[in-house]
Amino acid sequence: MSITFTGFAGVKLNADRAGSPDDPPVLLIHPPGRSRKMWTAAARQLAEAGRYVVNLSLRGHDDSEWPKDQRYGFDAHVEDIRAVLGQLPARPAIVARGLSAWIALAALEDDGANLATGLALADPPEALSVQAGEAAMAQAIERAEEADACDSALRDVFDVAGAAARMAAASEPPPLPVLIVVSASVTNGEEARLPAAASYPPFAEIAVITDHGRFADVERADEFSGVLVDFLERDVPRAPPEFRSGADARTLRDALGCFATGVTVVTAMSEDGEPAGLTVNSFTSVSLDPPLLLVCISETAGSFDLLKRTSHFAVNVLHIGQQPTSHRFATSEEDRFAGAPWEQGASGAPILTNALATFECARHACHTGGDHIILVGAVERARFEPQRDPLLYFRGKYRRLHFT
Repeated sequence: MSITFTGFAGVKLNADRAGSPDDPPVLLIHPPGRSRKMWTAAARQLAEAGRYVVNLSLRGHDDSEWPKDQRYGFDAHVEDIRAVLGQLPARPAIVARGLSAWIALAALEDDGANLATGLALADPPEALSVQAGEAAMAQAIERAEEADACDSALRDVFDVAGAAARMAAASEPPPLPVLIVVSASVTNGEEARLPAAASYPPFAEIAVITDHGRFADVERADEFSGVLVDFLERDVPRAPPEFRSGADARTLRDALGCFATGVTVVTAMSEDGEPAGLTVNSFTSVSLDPPLLLVCISETAGSFDLLKRTSHFAVNVLHIGQQPTSHRFATSEEDRFAGAPWEQGASGAPILTNALATFECARHACHTGGDHIILVGAVERARFEPQRDPLLYFRGKYRRLHFT
């Protein structure tokens, strides 16, 4: 069966899928210049081993979209993978081959543990060797062109040297289980020199498939799949979901934390003309006609009394660059506005100048809800910046979108 993802800049990426979507997912990524058909046998065996397999075609390959602008650069491929990861039902184990090892590592460079469960790299480029990477891709593209499975523009646009430089300057590797599978021929009873793994995670497990040349993952699919399944069963086991339940406050808090939210700062002006505000992630749209929204304010909050009686307030939705602002307004700092540019809105409430979105509200209603008040506002004015991404909060940590 096939499935379609939306990649970077809206490019459509097609994939084959096998196995039950309820099983732990595995994302297969072929190298630039090859076809996803190279993974056909491995995909079948992974599905038989109880994995949900997504065998992806990169942009400009097979039946994925061949973009007219020929955006085949390394960064475009990286953002494609991040986009696909955001559309899968759960974090997958990623299996990448050849130059796609760099693509996968770059995609996981930021917050990798929240994007994937494990990483298997088959015959990755040797020690960030530009020459070896270019040669391998040239050979692959030549074969793919013969089968009309790859856009020939890839050869000129994909910058292997630039990709190698980016990988050389990469930060710490993602804290994930990593397997590196290398092919090695045997000469006079000794293994040929293995690809140097210095540029890959130092904690990676190394597996060697001998008695054969390179591309052992294709030509010796049984052996490769056996190594891969063994790695997955040990390091990314198919454990059933472990649900926690209870009626205590801790369980309730953790369960509520499973609902990802944006982050806002609710602000108002005191009677003596001083701005006040606090970080709130309990924010909801109530109605469009009339335009109403609500925020929930804890009775222990420093601004509780002011917000309970104020006639006007503002809700400022924060963007990804405003994590320090969120932290400042969530602490007991006396001058929370010192490092946050603000201006006075039309209603008199202070608004954060650079917020992702701002809603200026008149008090509509105020209800008591346990240890919080439910403050309902009638929106009098709204503004937003469409080019920025939101700051997210999930399971007690700040998050951000990882796809475009």
